[in-house]
Amino acid sequence: MRFDVKPILRNPEKRIPFRFEMDLSDLEFSGRCPVCRPVTVEGEAYSSADVLHMTMTAETVLDAVCDRCGKEFDQPKKISYDCVLSDELQDESNVDIIPLENDTVDVDELARTAFILEMDTKTLCSEDCKGLCPRCGADLNLGPCSCKKEVDPRLAALAKLLENKE
Repeated sequence: MRFDVKPILRNPEKRIPFRFEMDLSDLEFSGRCPVCRPVTVEGEAYSSADVLHMTMTAETVLDAVCDRCGKEFDQPKKISYDCVLSDELQDESNVDIIPLENDTVDVDELARTAFILEMDTKTLCSEDCKGLCPRCGADLNLGPCSCKKEVDPRLAALAKLLENKE
């Protein structure tokens, strides 16, 4: 979606709001496509002290899988993005300055890139998820497993002494 900023170039008090939905269902992360629902993008462009600003938020609910226990769950995801729009780039290393093309900017591409960069590398169903038992695969969130605790090989001699006492 090309967004025309000409109306605010001449009127510094004016703000131009925008709202649209993106389909990111084709994005693959770790072999899964977690963005099954539309991503709602809302924002506005405005001029302040002869500088063009754009702010936006993108929001959806992801179909996630916990990296510790493998449980599927819905994960709300909301990102915020702010940038400055400019006719020419004086400092190409500053990624927060977006160049305009004929007084327009591709808001869809900005929102898509910002959303992808904010995707989590690790998803957890809860902060205190205990995961799965590495031996039997039992979900430790449901309770302890029936595996006998393995003795550290460095302490095996002490374990044998304890077994002899019983």
